[in-house]
Amino acid sequence: MDPTSDLPAAEVIEEILKTTKTIAVVGLSSNKFRPSFGVAKYLQAAGYRIIPVNPQETEVLGQKSYPRLEDVPEKVDTVEIFRRPEFVPDIVESAIRIGARAVWMQEGVINPEAAEKARQAGLLVVMDHCMLKEHVKRSRRTTA
Repeated sequence: MDPTSDLPAAEVIEEILKTTKTIAVVGLSSNKFRPSFGVAKYLQAAGYRIIPVNPQETEVLGQKSYPRLEDVPEKVDTVEIFRRPEFVPDIVESAIRIGARAVWMQEGVINPEAAEKARQAGLLVVMDHCMLKEHVKRSRRTTA
């Protein structure tokens, strides 16, 4: 359970995976060997709309890449973060500004202060979990 949340982490994860249609992946790389690429490719194949957010990229997985969340011209449900923890507070601020419903900090990305700020703004928050692994775990459960 996430110690800074009132809801058990599993419930938050379930809610995000069930209700999300569009995921802005901050730090998504076109390098096929980077975790962000593999996770985003899997999520795209699972039916989610993936929007790359990375000023170093022009296109990833056949989708136009945007330099910042504020540049994305459509509604974003979840902001998935593949950046170091020190960059998370600014990304959370952007997620709040664009009206995202959730922030998902990938495995190894931990910033409790930013997570709390997102929760205070009404966003669902997952920290230090892999979206691919969590989706696979729940997909197995529903197909078994």
